[in-house]
Amino acid sequence: MCNPGVRTYGEAQLSESIVRGKRVVEVGSRNVNGSLREHVDQFGPASYLGVDIEAGPGVDEVCDAEDLVARYGPASFDLVICTEVLEHVRNWRIVISNLKQLLTPDGVVLITTRSFGFPYHAFPHDFWRYEVDDMRTIFADMTIEAMATDPGAPGVFVTARRPLHLIERDLTGIRLHSMIKRRRCRELSDFDVSVFTKKRRALQLAGRLLPDLKTFVKRRRGPRT
Repeated sequence: MCNPGVRTYGEAQLSESIVRGKRVVEVGSRNVNGSLREHVDQFGPASYLGVDIEAGPGVDEVCDAEDLVARYGPASFDLVICTEVLEHVRNWRIVISNLKQLLTPDGVVLITTRSFGFPYHAFPHDFWRYEVDDMRTIFADMTIEAMATDPGAPGVFVTARRPLHLIERDLTGIRLHSMIKRRRCRELSDFDVSVFTKKRRALQLAGRLLPDLKTFVKRRRGPRT
């Protein structure tokens, strides 16, 4: 996915020197509202692989983000692109570790995601919100080359380079803002997600039924005199 802010940031960061002759993977490549793929392709990457959890436009192979390294192996790509995905993955630590491990030494990862204040949007779920300080901590084991906030909506963008010898930071203690619990927390249980989902479905159902209920009540009361 690619809103105007994401597109502007991505096009500024992904220059010919970053792309040409490189092996590129886009994680979460299903083209819902735009993609950076056309921009990247013009610079002649050695290869471009789009992966997503489900098939669709822009998806070359279906693969869960938690299984990337198991599927493609460590140090398999020179450039990893992941836009508007991380807020939707429950086990974010595993996914971020996969993104880091996919990179060759000196490889680059470009990530965009949403921050606190951005409304709930499920594809099919919406779990987390990331802030600039969160990203600084999460990518402290890499060289952060650029970081910005989305000028159009709450969101954070980061470009980081893998060192020659990556020693992954322990992310266990990090708390992110949860859209499920509406506070910062480390983990989400199956119970947390189940209760939230049931409540949301009930609210959605009530929202659909409310107009019909108002019409029914109005008819029962009859015209005002």
